[in-house]
Amino acid sequence: MNYTQSVEALYALGLELHGAPRKYDLAHMRALAAELGDPQKQFKCVLIAGTNGKGSTAATLAAILKEAGHKTALYTSPHLLRVNERIKVNGEEISDAIFAAMFERVITAGEKLVAAGELPMKPSFFEVLTAMAYLHFAQEKVDIAVLEVGLGGRLDATNITEPMVSVITDIELDHQQYLGNTIGEIAREKCGILRKAGVMVTLPQHPQANEVIGNAAIGIGCRAVSAAEYVPNVSPGGQQTAQQSNRLESETPNRANQPYFVRNRYFLDVMGEDVLIESPLLGRHQMRNIALAVAAAVELTKLGFDISPAAISEGVRNTEWPARFQHIPGHALRGGSWPDVIIDVAHNPAGAWALRSAISEFVGERPVMMVFGAMKDKSVGEMAEILFPLASRVVLTMADNPRAASCEEIRKAAHRVQTEFVDTMQMSVGLEAARELAMEKKHGVIVVCGSVYLAGEALRLLKPKM
Repeated sequence: MNYTQSVEALYALGLELHGAPRKYDLAHMRALAAELGDPQKQFKCVLIAGTNGKGSTAATLAAILKEAGHKTALYTSPHLLRVNERIKVNGEEISDAIFAAMFERVITAGEKLVAAGELPMKPSFFEVLTAMAYLHFAQEKVDIAVLEVGLGGRLDATNITEPMVSVITDIELDHQQYLGNTIGEIAREKCGILRKAGVMVTLPQHPQANEVIGNAAIGIGCRAVSAAEYVPNVSPGGQQTAQQSNRLESETPNRANQPYFVRNRYFLDVMGEDVLIESPLLGRHQMRNIALAVAAAVELTKLGFDISPAAISEGVRNTEWPARFQHIPGHALRGGSWPDVIIDVAHNPAGAWALRSAISEFVGERPVMMVFGAMKDKSVGEMAEILFPLASRVVLTMADNPRAASCEEIRKAAHRVQTEFVDTMQMSVGLEAARELAMEKKHGVIVVCGSVYLAGEALRLLKPKM
């Protein structure tokens, strides 16, 4: 089976087989892993769960570990352009040839288990992909893997590992049909990644989440570590004290001269050293994700990993995590005249609030043309009420996904928002409409948001010079 056939077969694995809903059960994933030789036992790992920010935290931590000289794996979901993005070693995506080989091994193992009655049905998309990642990481003999939970935590396929450190990012309402209808219920699912006598890194957040997380850690004797000391107290300009501000300007003069986008740049005391934190991930909310990654790195040093404060600083600086308030200057886009474009994967109310804050801080008074599309199962109306008031015009469109909400469905969900809409059925048409509208306005900015799938399509169509 070649790469193209493997990808097609992978996508054919749906959540429902033979008309029966998929029942999540870690016993199934453990059986599959055992048939493959338990590759997840051949490397150390960090497991990261949460509603928002877990991908940014994972990418930042992986960059830190790589900078420290450790062969580092990164497993994330979903992807933006190619499924290979989800499985990386030292920043390099799994090759097409290895992808195909790993897929065939996992599928063959799954078929054998089903035939023997040891599995009730074929492994799911995510189970297969997770098993492929673990096989690849074991084969590559990685020192450590940073693993992002796909959904929830307790029953997620990634949770067959024994993490050295478990990280819980901010918890909000999302995927209620699977995880529960309250923040407390969802937090309980996320806490499934904690281990007896293990280490948990988190931050103070919603009171319901705090209570559940705290009780869960105490209940199993898991040592709780707050990353709060690594969240800086900065001004809206991203600066600390006047003395710190002068140091920032003198130590990084070139990066200080960006037009209206200012990196998260500040100093932190890390293991007794005053280090510069300068992240390419924009937005005040990213400070929390960076803090979690830094705190996790510090905890790993206590568990035997050699990670210097300088490696932490450089790793944060070199983090690559596209479509998270990604600013693409107009001059970096091919084919005609373009305004600046911002692409963000915000797809739930909490993500929308973070995006709204970032737009307000970094875009200022510049007119915003928003290209918006969402999945039917998301809180479309709430996201619209949060984001649409910031836009001069909202261009509605649909991602190339069967779950995508139609323009009419988005209009109905956003009926309480007084704004001007432009309906486009295809993302390419939506981007062109937004470009024309933005170019009519002086210093107009395009913001693409509402769905991970939409963000991926925008990157594919725009092909920015990176």
